[in-house]
Amino acid sequence: MPRRKSSLKRKRADKKRHQRNQRVKLGLKKAMKKFQALLLAKNINEAKAILWKVYSQLDKAAKKSVIHPRTANRKKSRLMRRLLKTT
Repeated sequence: MPRRKSSLKRKRADKKRHQRNQRVKLGLKKAMKKFQALLLAKNINEAKAILWKVYSQLDKAAKKSVIHPRTANRKKSRLMRRLLKTT
C-alpha cells in the first residue's frame, strides 16, 4: 500500500487511465466485430461506412497511446484487405 502523497496520486491516476483504456478498447472491439458481421452478411455498403468509423476509433486510440500506432495501422490494413477480399 503506498504511503506517500505522490504514490497515492499516481495510484488514482493509474486507475482512471486504466478505466479509460478499457473503455476505448472495448469500443474498438465492438466496432470491429460489427464490421466483420456486416461482411459475413454481405452488406458491403454498410461495412464500408462502418470501416471509416473503425479507422477513426483506431487512430484516436493510437493518438491517446491506448494502443501502439503501428498496431492501429496493422489492424486498419487487415480490415481493408478483408473488405477487398469479399467484394
